[in-house]
Amino acid sequence: MSNIYKYAGPDTIDLIMKDDGVATLKCSYPKDFNDPFELFLTIDYRTEPEFLAYYEEVIGEIPQLPTTCFSRSPAVTPMWAHYANNLQGFAIQFDESALERGVPNSGFGNVSYLREPSKGLSDLLERAYVLQKPRYIAWLQQGVFQTAYYSKAEYWSYENERRMLVEQSEVRSIGNTLLLDTPRGCVTGLIAGPRASQELRRKLQEKAAVFECNYYEMKIGRSSITPFFVDASSAVYNFDGQSLAISSSLCDVCQEPQRSGTTTCSWCKISKTHRDDAAGRNTYRMLAHYGILNDYLDGVRRINSKK
Repeated sequence: MSNIYKYAGPDTIDLIMKDDGVATLKCSYPKDFNDPFELFLTIDYRTEPEFLAYYEEVIGEIPQLPTTCFSRSPAVTPMWAHYANNLQGFAIQFDESALERGVPNSGFGNVSYLREPSKGLSDLLERAYVLQKPRYIAWLQQGVFQTAYYSKAEYWSYENERRMLVEQSEVRSIGNTLLLDTPRGCVTGLIAGPRASQELRRKLQEKAAVFECNYYEMKIGRSSITPFFVDASSAVYNFDGQSLAISSSLCDVCQEPQRSGTTTCSWCKISKTHRDDAAGRNTYRMLAHYGILNDYLDGVRRINSKK
């Protein structure tokens, strides 16, 4: 089973997670993607005008298919910040295979992160222009379509994005908004952000019961920049690249995940002796004792301002 994840803000829970066990996802057309430069990655538009005219002739407009985006990881902190309202929202875990079965007219693909337009497509455009063979037009159209839908600029690479394309018949419209209703059984987990309110946590647990899926809370530990996850029974999980897996090594005091073979984390090993030693080595305490700490800090600030 391969899982994919959708991040969401706290105010969207009732819009996405319906009481009948259906999760409703917003879709967009490529022309409405949040990165206006995505289509600049097909060919280098700074090419000769005759090539651009031919590209416009044989490609025309990119076919517009409803598309919804996921991440391949629930542990991407910038995604929690950007799409889950600064870690106050939640993430939905989907079973991709179940989505594919439930939405048969769909396709999935990982996004490739590129520094520059495709050299291969530019070369193919030139060959199609010169040789005028139909198969080169077909190959060019296929390559441009693939690149348009499944590539972004390199600076988006933290997203670990995976996209789902569906036929127009799979979505419904409310005004200009495209909505995809996913069948029951596709949602396998709900994850509360570390800053989620108690009210949101309560609602997520209620939704997890309706969807018959797992409930997790994301945690920010003290020993690693990698978050971990705790379920309703306080079992601890790490994301292993494919799914949430039970942590094999925990601190015996704080229960945070540890490196294999470590029973107690360094934070929990701190004793009164360690704290007394640290206080004795803190020269600021000595300066404060003699009443000269503020004068010392003022001097440091004056030196720094000159630098």
